[in-house]
Amino acid sequence: MTAETLVLLALGVPFLGGLSVLFSGPGSANVRDGLTVITSIILFCIVWQLIQIVDAGGRPTVTLLQMIPGLSLTLSLEPLGMIFAGVASFLWIVTSFYAFGYMRGHHEANQTRFFFCFAIAIMSALGIAFSGNMLTLFVFYEVLTISTFPLVTHSGTDEARRAGRVYLGILLGTSVTFLLTAMIWTYVEAGTLDFQKGGILEGNAPAGVIAILFGLYIYGIGKAALMPFHRWLPAAMVAPTPVSALLHAVAVVKAGVFSVVKVSVFIFGLDTLRDTGASTWLAYVAAITILLSSIIAMRQDNLKARLAYSTISQLSYVVLGAMLASNIGAMGSTMHIVMHAFGKITLFFCAGAIIVFAHKTEISDMHGLGRKMPVTFFCFFVASLSIIGLPPLGGVWSKWYIALAAAETDQIIFIAVLMISSLLNIAYLMPLVLYGYFGKEKPADTHSHGDDHSHHHAPPNHSMLKHLTFGRPGIAEAPIMCLAPIVLTTIGCFALFFYADRIRLFLTPVFGG
Repeated sequence: MTAETLVLLALGVPFLGGLSVLFSGPGSANVRDGLTVITSIILFCIVWQLIQIVDAGGRPTVTLLQMIPGLSLTLSLEPLGMIFAGVASFLWIVTSFYAFGYMRGHHEANQTRFFFCFAIAIMSALGIAFSGNMLTLFVFYEVLTISTFPLVTHSGTDEARRAGRVYLGILLGTSVTFLLTAMIWTYVEAGTLDFQKGGILEGNAPAGVIAILFGLYIYGIGKAALMPFHRWLPAAMVAPTPVSALLHAVAVVKAGVFSVVKVSVFIFGLDTLRDTGASTWLAYVAAITILLSSIIAMRQDNLKARLAYSTISQLSYVVLGAMLASNIGAMGSTMHIVMHAFGKITLFFCAGAIIVFAHKTEISDMHGLGRKMPVTFFCFFVASLSIIGLPPLGGVWSKWYIALAAAETDQIIFIAVLMISSLLNIAYLMPLVLYGYFGKEKPADTHSHGDDHSHHHAPPNHSMLKHLTFGRPGIAEAPIMCLAPIVLTTIGCFALFFYADRIRLFLTPVFGG
């Protein structure tokens, strides 16, 4: 099987898998879930083969549609895109298992539609990862927005519909107003939208035009959640927790910051950005976003809301690294996409386990809960340390590379921002752990606070949905379908610390040594 065929299969498998889920019928949950698992595993195997091909120097390219010279729908593989594709395809497997336990335990309606839209979202994320030019990226970017809209509004409540309007309004509004304008302008200046190492705008536009265009691109990529176009992200927290994991770790926001890095490297070129200073002001915007969103996170008592603002802050690490316009900074940005994906998906998995099986959403209500759910809270603790950036966890390496880039470019102020941000990370993540393990348990409420706008009932008498007690009274962990993915992604946070250099070597053809 040729590499080009594998590229097409990587997009076709989740699409066909999604259709098979959709037509599996509402009464065949086991068949639907089985199809989802099989599809996700097949996809990861395909992506893994493509990673091996790219690692060996291959650059397979497939043109889907040629419009006019310099304007086509083209898929082209390179290391940066394969990193994103690898993360998205692997975490789809993990998130699928978690979603089975969560959606059944939460008695969610419209589960078939949910898993269909999830599959299309993953297909769109891979399309973005494989994009050979800006037009292809834009098409899949919009498909990703539209396919995740039903997931955000899944519960069908007034609050969910309002969140959906904010979600579509900001993401479509920024992409059509800013991103599409920038693409048309780029085509006029360069005569092409094809990605090219060193940037297609190098020598093709004056410094003033470069600065304006770059601003349009960065703010046109609304999924990067750079302030002030960030409100869609906390608004989308009304969605079920597996959707939050999709938004924050697997596809949506990662598609945003991946696109920022891709545009910086292949449309403008890091040398051009550095020589013109076009990215400097956006580096300060990213730094402000890092600090402000961290401060806002500290004030949120709702756990998912706190994690949402944490995501906004962490995304701006990626933006900041790219805006420093150095190879080491862009390397750090790409590595942070991976490190943050595993850390943040673990945090959201833990939040979902607490919501569904302890019926608590407010951090102030979680005193003593860590003694009842020790594994969940330990995993939350480990993932928090990775987000903070402490060894031996993967998050330390991406922050280290971004800090090195700030030192290399004599931007000491950004090193201070990274240090202050890490302290703020401690301030908004560690209280849950401290409350959970050492807090005095509050008297039980007569009602639950559960979010996601579903009624809580006892899970059905199914072995995969039973609480885990480990043979000890007072322990009530989430069922194995939820707990196993949490443990797996926590192990991933550790593993990434030791395999970070392998990622760096894989990215060397793009960013150098």
